[in-house]
Amino acid sequence: MGSDQKTSGRIRLAADIGGTFTDIAAFNTSTGRLHFGKTLSTPDSLIDGIATGASKAGAAFSDADIFLHGSTVAINTMLERTGAKTALLITEGFRDIYEIGRVNRPDAYNLFFQKHEPLVERALRFEVHERLFAEGDVYKPLDEDHVRATCRRLREERVDAVAILLLHCYANPAHELRVREIVEEELPDAFVSTSHELSQEYREFERCSTVVANAYIGPKVKGYISGIGDRIRADGFDGSFLVVQSTGGLYDGEQAQRQCVRMLESGPAAGVIGTQALCDALGMENAIAFDMGGTTAKAGVIHHGEALTTGSALIGGYERALPIQIAMMDIFEVGTGGGSIARIADEGGLRVGPQSASAQPGPACYGQGGTEPTVTDANVLLGRLSPDRFLGGEMTLDVAAAEAAILDKVGNPLGLEAVEAAQGVLRIAVTSMSHAVKAVTTERGLDAGDFAMVAYGGAGPLHACNIAREMGIRKLIIPRSPGHFSAFGMLFSDLRYDYVRSRFARLADADFADIEAVYAELEAEGLAEIEKVSVTPERVVIARGADMRYVGQEHAVTVDLSSDLFANEDRAGIKARFDAIHDLRYGTCAPQERSEIVSLRVTVTGMLEKPLLEEIARGDATPPSAAHTGNRPVRFGEDALETATWDRMALIAGNRIEGPALIEEHASTTVLHPGDTCEVDAFGNLVISIGGPAS
Repeated sequence: MGSDQKTSGRIRLAADIGGTFTDIAAFNTSTGRLHFGKTLSTPDSLIDGIATGASKAGAAFSDADIFLHGSTVAINTMLERTGAKTALLITEGFRDIYEIGRVNRPDAYNLFFQKHEPLVERALRFEVHERLFAEGDVYKPLDEDHVRATCRRLREERVDAVAILLLHCYANPAHELRVREIVEEELPDAFVSTSHELSQEYREFERCSTVVANAYIGPKVKGYISGIGDRIRADGFDGSFLVVQSTGGLYDGEQAQRQCVRMLESGPAAGVIGTQALCDALGMENAIAFDMGGTTAKAGVIHHGEALTTGSALIGGYERALPIQIAMMDIFEVGTGGGSIARIADEGGLRVGPQSASAQPGPACYGQGGTEPTVTDANVLLGRLSPDRFLGGEMTLDVAAAEAAILDKVGNPLGLEAVEAAQGVLRIAVTSMSHAVKAVTTERGLDAGDFAMVAYGGAGPLHACNIAREMGIRKLIIPRSPGHFSAFGMLFSDLRYDYVRSRFARLADADFADIEAVYAELEAEGLAEIEKVSVTPERVVIARGADMRYVGQEHAVTVDLSSDLFANEDRAGIKARFDAIHDLRYGTCAPQERSEIVSLRVTVTGMLEKPLLEEIARGDATPPSAAHTGNRPVRFGEDALETATWDRMALIAGNRIEGPALIEEHASTTVLHPGDTCEVDAFGNLVISIGGPAS
């Protein structure tokens, strides 16, 4: 692996754009070699960052037959409320369900709880004269003249996007399809989205929130994806342009321009897929994928060899979040990254994030005009980042600027020395990031101590040992090139299409022929989508599942089910599987209680060729002398300890390093605390045994 060689032959190119850095992975399908590039993101023209990163990886767009892309553009547009002026067309009488929501109070004792904020103001929500029965039969015909009159109102309001949600359209989409046709005739320049194209489940509020989000981010994401496509093809690319979905699977760039909401967790999902590939190679069944970049930290879980997914998620924070009802990786995200700004809150306490210095101007130590103290500045001040070797020496860090920012904005207001203030910033950051790990383990009924943690992202290895300590995790793995790991994970993604359809049936008397017909229809739809993509998969895998609950329950859990269970009409087997999943999720089950099916799910996956993990040279426990690059004082707890620094690229399999130590590479630095032990495995991963208290 490296970025110093020119690739030759056809390559698969993967680009991951984060809030601070753009990462590139280039896989040469002829040689099996991997090459990486990293550069600061270019917010004003994101494609420029991709092009620069590709050049650093020794690749050109004209060399690639597949271009894979993951980005935070979709989710940032939603979270930052910078999307299009959007209107909502909804069944008469239901204008306000989007704002009313579920009236949930997630935290009963939080006196500062605030409801979600709709992406569409009430004045831009319009009722459509129509109504369907729950089974899909027409109760009130669609009034097309009224729809056209409404469109005239939309033109007057100069809306850029239109979301359409009609009651029970998951059972019969005819009215939604006709409304879309009329809107496209009357407003040809508007981005139009219908709910049944994204979700065919009941729960009107969640479907409404999903289609509004898709319309709201649609114009920006569509322009962004199409712009990248135009640029790479202008530079000679003539292959398949595929985008990473929130499931970690791939879909065509053309589809991504219509169903933008499916790429909300695009970048983070790729990292979890990379972790799953690493687990397969190392023979690990359980792992926590922890990704810390410049803007956020994310965590996901590999359990029994599979990445955990969910049928819906809250986007934007637990309290004020809007639900998105599509399949996605079960990922929890916090606004803590290397660029997260430390500040004194109104009540006088120290806070870190979610505001970020981003790539421009970046942390104070970048020397680009930033004056706000960040997590990166704290690491520089504590000696954990080398000012002369950041990004392999491509960027020199300004220690004095970091100290001035921390002292001015944190130290002086709290009466602390700069180093003490920096330590406080890191402690708060670690606590916040540990919450992300707890959210995908403890809150899912899993014991984090039973898992290894795979830490990546440019900033992940800096903090992973302390996070592992806080969570009781004893084994930590830092993969090769952790700063490029999400881009690397894209190379292990497959074509994937997820479908769901609500179908209510008591398990005891369910009509298996009817269920089979629904499954067959969904599977055919997925196979048709794979046929449209110019990439031919090595094989196609179809997986079935169902959302189930006990009779009388409100919410369901998703249960993976084999085709044999339905072919044999094995009601007892389905029930036993549901009971086991319910017990895992909630810590209890009721085998004696009746259950029911709520929705049927199908995943159609087109398996693509994967890179092989490259083994490195082997030695003994003592690292080569050339790997030792020096010593410098690093602050651990109350003490500044003389700490050995090592060049990761010079280490070989079998080498052992005792903490305290810093293991440096082009895009990241791994911090070993006193008591930690690191061994390099056959694939060049750093396998760390956590020992001793936090420091």
